[in-house]
Amino acid sequence: MALLEGLIQAHSSTALFGAFIVLGVMYFLSTTSKQGKEPPGPRSLPLIGNLLQLDLKRPHVSLFQLSKKYGSVFTVHFGPKKVVVLAGFNAVKDALVNYSEEFGGRDITPVFYKMILSSSIGILFANGESWKEMRRFALTSLRDFGMGKRIIEEKIINEIDYMIQLFGNHKGQPFDNKEALNHAVSNIISSIVYGARFDYSDPLFQEMVHCANERIRLTGTPAIQVYNMFPWLGPLMKDWRDLVKNLKISEEHVRGLVKKLQNTLNTKHRRCFVDSFLFQQQEVKVQEKCIMSQSSVQHFRSEKNLVCSVSNLFAAGTETTAATLRWGLLLMAKYPHVQDRVQEELIRVTGSRQPRVEDRKNLPYTNAVIHEIQRMANIVPMSIPHITTCDVVFQGFHIKKGTSVYPLLTSVLFDENEWETPHTFNPGHFLDEQGQFVKKDAFLPFSAGRRVCLGESLARMELFLVFTSLLQKFYFTPPPGVSESELDLTPAIGFTLNTPPHKLCAVSRA
Repeated sequence: MALLEGLIQAHSSTALFGAFIVLGVMYFLSTTSKQGKEPPGPRSLPLIGNLLQLDLKRPHVSLFQLSKKYGSVFTVHFGPKKVVVLAGFNAVKDALVNYSEEFGGRDITPVFYKMILSSSIGILFANGESWKEMRRFALTSLRDFGMGKRIIEEKIINEIDYMIQLFGNHKGQPFDNKEALNHAVSNIISSIVYGARFDYSDPLFQEMVHCANERIRLTGTPAIQVYNMFPWLGPLMKDWRDLVKNLKISEEHVRGLVKKLQNTLNTKHRRCFVDSFLFQQQEVKVQEKCIMSQSSVQHFRSEKNLVCSVSNLFAAGTETTAATLRWGLLLMAKYPHVQDRVQEELIRVTGSRQPRVEDRKNLPYTNAVIHEIQRMANIVPMSIPHITTCDVVFQGFHIKKGTSVYPLLTSVLFDENEWETPHTFNPGHFLDEQGQFVKKDAFLPFSAGRRVCLGESLARMELFLVFTSLLQKFYFTPPPGVSESELDLTPAIGFTLNTPPHKLCAVSRA
């Protein structure tokens, strides 16, 4: 009897143990089925990850090539850090628009953290309530000071007059237009941020523009990308030391200009973005006793937040637009038949008068050319990295909270499923059979969703007015002895893709 009871007990224990195993497997399978597997990707090595498979001078190219093998959602390791890459229009648009909350965080990489020394200030590199409040405040301020309105159009046209004079001073001889374009575009954002323009010969202004451009260039160098993977290597890298020096100089510039505005602040008249922020700072003292108001005013207590926000607006409002215009003029010199057609349309619609924003609807070919310039320029090929704010199942893959995500904009702008000739400069991408301008969903140079560029409308206005004004006044050609086919379109190395160093002739059409 005891033996029988023992056998029954043993059998029961085995059955119970087996049941637990079955239940565990079922739970695992149901969880796996619910979450989905993690995105695939190339096998990574300890510590260095997929570093050997990435060209750090052109990481967007390496990632685009990897997407051909691993699909539109895949994993790659930048050193020890795991990153999920989104490739192609469908995946990028789906994530940024349909899953905007889940993919709406900003990944504060070591170099970005070095720029702000925090994860909760500024506009570009912030998260949570601070980001929401500062983005809302920045948008309101930009609109208050003319973004998207006739008032900023007049400021842009005023700046164009200075720039055209500078172009004309070269009397058709070859010159590098980088400085002139950077200064003109910087003055437009300066009129909003600081309430005034600068003279192009002003040493402070020249250093401010140079520092902003150099900071963006350094951020995209291979050395700084390695620093993002292994921050302890920073002091050994010249690019890192140069970047730290650049950040210190830039902060001194901003603090000095803010101080001047603060000393002349008039509570009855707001001149610029800085004034608006300073007004908010004053209101903090009145409101901070009110518990209900503390959450909305706390972001304006910090001068560091003001300095960071101003730096964000100045740099972002200069480099990308100026670089796009530089690409535009280079492409016009390389494809003179396109330039001829733009100028013919401009003569027919505007004659010799100053082009205005309202002319855009009557300039379909010119509008198409500007859009194609933006597509081909591919200024921010990897976007600014995002981070997931929660666990998310996306297109069948499970992506954990806190995962760095790269929306590969270059894969959208060159998506073979969206563009007839993706690797060829072709304004026809934005024209219908009747020659009228058509919008394209896959045109995402400003990104999309919650983190879409907040200065998009300003940039679009600047690009149209500056481009049409320059082509109305000048014909752009390669230097003597250089053919159109010899003009190089290989982008320079940097966080944004600028043109390679070059000179063009701006021949007066008067």
